[in-house]
Amino acid sequence: MKKPLVGALLSLLLLGAAATPAVAAPVAPVAVTYAGTVALSNCSGSVVRAPASQPGDLALVLSNGHCLESGFPAAGEVITDRPSTRSFSLLNAAGSKVGTLRASRIAYATMTDTDISIYRLTRTYAQIQSQYGITALTLADVRPSQGSAIKVVSGYWKRTYSCSVDGFAYRLKEGDWTWKDSVRYTSACNTIGGTSGSPVIDTTTGKVVAVNNTGNEDGGRCTVNNPCEVDQNGNVTVRQGINYAQQTYIVVPCIAPGNTIDLNRPGCTLPKP
Repeated sequence: MKKPLVGALLSLLLLGAAATPAVAAPVAPVAVTYAGTVALSNCSGSVVRAPASQPGDLALVLSNGHCLESGFPAAGEVITDRPSTRSFSLLNAAGSKVGTLRASRIAYATMTDTDISIYRLTRTYAQIQSQYGITALTLADVRPSQGSAIKVVSGYWKRTYSCSVDGFAYRLKEGDWTWKDSVRYTSACNTIGGTSGSPVIDTTTGKVVAVNNTGNEDGGRCTVNNPCEVDQNGNVTVRQGINYAQQTYIVVPCIAPGNTIDLNRPGCTLPKP
């Protein structure tokens, strides 16, 4: 409730003319480490959880669709609930391997609209925490903001890149594949092969906001390893040396109780088979 005018004037006299309004302290960045990241045979990844995932749920590993052991999914192809025995090297905060995790299934994978793979493991979050002291990274359930500070953490190379979200590509086209609303990094995140699948972590929240997937290497136009941006009017922009990621907040509505992927859940917009 606002003070009456007389009361407000009296308060000013009592406080003195030198009184200044309170200013919120800046938010300190979260310490981002390798804990929870994994190395695949050809890519990077991370053990992730949805905000509502439970300790007893079988854990999930997030990487790229193009990192699948079976090769790149075709444009328009969506893979769900396929058996897999793929192994992952689990890293601690310092980047040292502390154990091997194994998949039971590919819960979801595609290179259509986005470039993601989600593996279901044979161990629960609680078992991983108990045996290795590692907690899963949490997926953010909101879209990242332009200008936000991020880190791309590669378990394959044990290397971290620091930059900001430069903007978003309405469509990102690479060869036969097209991705929607891709994150574009500022130039400091000069990611290389093997960083595919790395979690992109917001340094304010410590949550995963995207998964690293590609970059324009040679200045080519919309070819493999040379993605181009296409705007709403069909205009094409090539940004040589700039790298990109696929947003992951869209995954959260698709994770049902028990950590299963349910493409029919309300709010789930991931492509269906």
